[in-house]
Amino acid sequence: MRCSRRDLLAMALTTTAAAILPVTAFRFLSQAEVKVALADPALRWGFLVDTEKCVGCGLCVKACKLENETPYDAPVTRTWVERYIITKDDQTHIDSPRAARDGFTDPRIRGEAFDPAEVTKSFFVPKLCNQCDSPPCVQVCPVGATYQTLDGVVLIDRKWCIGCGYCIMACPYGVRFFHPVHKVAEKCNFCYHRISQGLKPACVQACPFGAREICNLKDANDPITRIIMTQRVAVTKDEYGTKPQVFYIGLDRNVR
Repeated sequence: MRCSRRDLLAMALTTTAAAILPVTAFRFLSQAEVKVALADPALRWGFLVDTEKCVGCGLCVKACKLENETPYDAPVTRTWVERYIITKDDQTHIDSPRAARDGFTDPRIRGEAFDPAEVTKSFFVPKLCNQCDSPPCVQVCPVGATYQTLDGVVLIDRKWCIGCGYCIMACPYGVRFFHPVHKVAEKCNFCYHRISQGLKPACVQACPFGAREICNLKDANDPITRIIMTQRVAVTKDEYGTKPQVFYIGLDRNVR
C-alpha cells in the first residue's frame, strides 16, 4: 500500500518525538505488574471455612507446609487451626500447638486442664490469609513486592521483597511472617500456583471433612459461592474495614 506525503510526514514526526523523549519517560513493568495485567477480571477468588465441620485434625496445616516449602518444624506456617474452649465463667481459652500441624492430642490448653462440667462449648477455627479487598499490606509495601492481582489474591514477589517487615506489622490478622530460609515476607496465597492451573489449594484437597472450600465469587453458579450468598456467614475482625474474602460458617462470637 502506498503512503501519501502526509502519512510519511506524520510517521517522521512520531519517530522524531519518540527519539527525543527522555529515558525517564519509559518504564519497564515489574514482574508483579505483568502478573496483575494478565489476571482474569471475571474471576474473584473467595474461601469458605465451615467451623462446624472442622475436627482439628491438622491435615490442612501439614499439607500446606509440604506444598509451599515452609520448613516443617519451624514455628511459622501459612495456615493454622485454633482450639477454643469456653467455660461457664465466660472465659475463652485458646491454643494452637505447632499450629495444629499434628492435631490436638493433649486435652489441656497450655498445661491447664478443664473439668468437662465447667466447659460450655469447644470448637476449632482454621485461619489463613483473608485476601482482603482492601489489603493494608499492599498499601504499606514500599517496593511493590506485595501486590494484588485482579482476581483478588495478594501475592509476594520474593525477588522484590527487602524484608522491611512493614506488611507484617500492617496485617491485623497476624497471617504474615518472615520465611526462615528465604528471609522475606511470607503468607498464604490460596496456593495460587495450583488454583491458576485448575487445582484446589493443598489445604482444601487435604481436608477429609470438607471444612475448607474455594470458589469464584463472581460466578453465581459456583456451588460454594451460592452457599456464601444464601447462608449466614461471617468474617473475622470486620471492624478493620479490610473486606476479608474468607468467609466462615458457624463463627462464634468468641473467636479473636
